[in-house]
Amino acid sequence: MQKTVISGVLLLDKPADISSHTALFRAKHLFKSDSQDSKKAGHTGTLDPMATGLLPLCFGEATKFAQYGLDANKGYTATIRLGEQTDTGDMQGVVIATAAVPAIDQTMLDELSLAMIGEQWQIPPMYSALKKDGKKLYEYAREGIQLQREPRRIVIHQLQLRRIDERTLALSVLCSKGSYVRVLAEDIAGRLGTLGHLIGLRRTQTGGFMLAEAVDFAALEAMDMPKRLLQLLPVDVLVAHLPILTVDADESQRLKIGQRLNVAKRAAALFTEQAEPSCMVRLYADGAFVGLGELAITGRLQPKKMLA
Repeated sequence: MQKTVISGVLLLDKPADISSHTALFRAKHLFKSDSQDSKKAGHTGTLDPMATGLLPLCFGEATKFAQYGLDANKGYTATIRLGEQTDTGDMQGVVIATAAVPAIDQTMLDELSLAMIGEQWQIPPMYSALKKDGKKLYEYAREGIQLQREPRRIVIHQLQLRRIDERTLALSVLCSKGSYVRVLAEDIAGRLGTLGHLIGLRRTQTGGFMLAEAVDFAALEAMDMPKRLLQLLPVDVLVAHLPILTVDADESQRLKIGQRLNVAKRAAALFTEQAEPSCMVRLYADGAFVGLGELAITGRLQPKKMLA
């Protein structure tokens, strides 16, 4: 019997102390059955094992559009312990340095929050999954090897700091892809004249997805299969920010075999005088999502990612 391939997006609230890979593996198992195939799956951005919160998982055809989740802005809440630096930048590491903590008031934190908003350059930590010569940086770090890392451009869109006690701060941040909150926490501590590391991290947002929409892992495990399947969102939620272009059934089939179309009359409404020469569009036929295309201002439509 041929199995049905599971497709859709699951918004998971990842628990602490398991990796994103483990969370994905366990979720795949929960959607597997004698009649269903859940092998094709991926996530839209790794969370540290100690971190909790929103982890969008893509199944089946949704994996074609996972990059849009990887590229999206991310929101986090975090807790920073001042006065101590660890080798990993979080509480799972070993304390390697200590420093006195100066008196801090909310006015100082508000001024610092405002100063940190905008573009900046960040050096990725050694304890990260980035690769050098095919080997992950944290594997080098565990061997005591420090490597040169190139600074990466990030953007802080929103940032708020609040004093919990003399040595503890609460952080809320919305940042661009590739931002390391552990490094941000160390930078915040440094600007306050001390050291620091994360003792808590929770992802609250990925693009347009919010943590409030996510399902708790234990709750997902307790569900029967029909209810689990209801947790899957449609494939096109990953690209909901893109404009829509409607095609007919014949055009849809032509796009699926790689043919270009001329849709100049329909394209005109999607462009303004200041528009870029082309844009990505969501394609729908008879109300159903069929894929993505690149639409030129001339009306030429090139298929990019089409559903099977």
